[in-house]
Amino acid sequence: MESSPTGSSREESAISRLVLWNIDLTLLDVGRVMRAAYAEAFEKVTGEPLVYLTSVAGRTDSEMFFEFCARNYVDVEPDTSILGEFLDALEESFGRRAEELPAKGWAMPGAAASLAAVASMPDTVQTVVSGSTRANATAKLAAFGLDSYLDLSIGGYGSVNYPKSSLIQSIRLHAAGEGGRAYTEKETVFVTDSAPDVRAALIGGAVPVAVLSGSMTEGQLREAGAIAVLPDLTDPRAVMTAVHQVTA
Repeated sequence: MESSPTGSSREESAISRLVLWNIDLTLLDVGRVMRAAYAEAFEKVTGEPLVYLTSVAGRTDSEMFFEFCARNYVDVEPDTSILGEFLDALEESFGRRAEELPAKGWAMPGAAASLAAVASMPDTVQTVVSGSTRANATAKLAAFGLDSYLDLSIGGYGSVNYPKSSLIQSIRLHAAGEGGRAYTEKETVFVTDSAPDVRAALIGGAVPVAVLSGSMTEGQLREAGAIAVLPDLTDPRAVMTAVHQVTA
């Protein structure tokens, strides 16, 4: 995990709040393009068509690949290099489709304004915890001008074969840079639309704030452990208030 661009410690930067964002269905939706990239990459490395998909909620691309294999009756060894081949093929396939993102996808209403609002909060840094590889996550955000509000150098990505809970924990430990103390659980927020992500936040040591932009109901998100649930991101002040209240 890379350190912050300045490499400053917590005391030097005075950062006391870490806000993590899920990307897909929380900040944007590029599912049509992503599914085409999955299918192409899967067939390229396995020689078999990707007929049966799996839920992306709370999953990383590394986790999804092995479930794709299981659901499509493709035998692979977990310790082989095929996962790396798949991720490379996925980045290549998605990269070729990057120009399609504005036409076939969209940013969630209020996403840019909410990111800007949270970025303006004192003593706050924000980044992403994404199931996508770093290259693909960056391409998604850049397509809608959302990348400028985030420190992507300290994010957690599906490029490594770890669950999101581990990615959250790693960011908490390293986001302040070398010499900086780890962010505590009460200083870390994970904003997401899915119940699996809410559970990952609790395991990884972050306060889960949910948004009703995916397929989950408020009841499902609260049952999973969400401390606050927002109807959407169209009210930046409400987003700021939720982040402030759960870290106060």
